[in-house]
Amino acid sequence: MTDLIVIPARYGSKRFPGKPLMDIAGHSLVARVIDVAVQAATQLEDVDVVVATDDDRIAAHVEALGVPAVMTASDISSGTGRALAAARSCPTPPGHVVNLQGDAPFVPVDVVSRLMQVAREAGDAVVTPVTQLDWHDLDALRQHKVAAPFSGTTCVRDADGRALWFSKSIIPAIRDEEKYRETEPFSPVFRHIGLYAYSLRALEQFEDAPEAKYEKLEGLEQLRFFELGIPVQTVKIDRPRISMSGIDTPEDAALAEQMIAKFGDPFMGMMR
Repeated sequence: MTDLIVIPARYGSKRFPGKPLMDIAGHSLVARVIDVAVQAATQLEDVDVVVATDDDRIAAHVEALGVPAVMTASDISSGTGRALAAARSCPTPPGHVVNLQGDAPFVPVDVVSRLMQVAREAGDAVVTPVTQLDWHDLDALRQHKVAAPFSGTTCVRDADGRALWFSKSIIPAIRDEEKYRETEPFSPVFRHIGLYAYSLRALEQFEDAPEAKYEKLEGLEQLRFFELGIPVQTVKIDRPRISMSGIDTPEDAALAEQMIAKFGDPFMGMMR
């Protein structure tokens, strides 16, 4: 059975229309995400890569790069729903799907492959990575949210790594923060990296359910899994070389180019 890496890429973003085609340091945003997916697929057995979109311009662009595109309905409200539509279009349904968000070009390749490996062993749990912020990174995230308050997602989790909640706010709040800064090298804040791996069954349960209350309030689709009783397992990873959240705004795109200039470009041109 062939598993699948799906890249949802919608043109009509409310905050950043057309962002999959936005040039980021010489390559489109979606091309950068495809490059990550293709590199990861080479590390795994029996994995295909596809872009799921509702826009002919995006489809033509990715197919020109040598990657198949699946046209999905424009009324699908989430990246997860678009990933399910792509999975259902396969001649043989995949057992597991990685949903690699089309606005996350700096996800490390080995993290994508690792999540697929974990998902293959995790039953119907959703699997997603988080990274623990040091105090400098926490300060930077706070400053970034002044200009873009809904950019960047944080997570609280239990001792076994099971997620308890995700939020566009920075959680948890830290009482007596100065005391922790004096004694701990890392803050208690985990930043969520927008990447998911799950079974086809979990995807189907998600799509069959209505939008959940807190999912709508936060603008975070993964909160629906909590209300459905589907466990979300986090995998702690090291801080990526380029550490920033998904590109949600033009300000994020400018920050991405600054990060590339500072840390180097991870793009390897693996398409075709």
